[in-house]
Amino acid sequence: MKNSIVLIAFLGLLSCNINPNNNEQEVSGVSISDNTYNIETSQSQIIWTGRELSTSSHYGSLNFVSGTFEVLDGVIVGGEFIVDMTSINNQDMEGGSKERLEGHLKSDDFFSVDTHPTATLSINSSELISEGKWSISADLSIKGYTHPVNFEMISSEQGWSANLVFDRSKYDVRFRSGTFFENLGDKLIYDDIELSINLTTL
Repeated sequence: MKNSIVLIAFLGLLSCNINPNNNEQEVSGVSISDNTYNIETSQSQIIWTGRELSTSSHYGSLNFVSGTFEVLDGVIVGGEFIVDMTSINNQDMEGGSKERLEGHLKSDDFFSVDTHPTATLSINSSELISEGKWSISADLSIKGYTHPVNFEMISSEQGWSANLVFDRSKYDVRFRSGTFFENLGDKLIYDDIELSINLTTL
């Protein structure tokens, strides 16, 4: 049987409230079976969004290299998701503008994909909050930097969902960051980073 996972997180390269893939509906959790769940990478995808101080915003996608997580005694006990950072794609522009933004996001100003082609989210443990809802403790690794993150995952009739917020400046993503530069005015790009991740399990 196939499950779908939706992981939602903050990637503050730019946070977008016009992203058609955003889903802010309240979801009721449902119980799940103990199992090791592997994702189907061809059917799984991350949607990133972002916002500047000027309210300019963009969104796009990222693909997975692999992903797995384990449920034991009703608790998510571990897991690892590897993301292909070279697959960064913009979905709200076309032509030369789209290509320039994608190239910029892949450059050393942002994610340095030539030297750091993957990012990793490693689940360490979880606590059951209520039926079908867990508080997750994990480590997020980007550009060779690793920091702890916490978020909630929910198993619902529609699949899985999660919310995650982290600070891009901790991963040396410096471009127009107020953490590294002063007097940016309306050129400032927020440090909070946001993702909406769709996963389908085998």
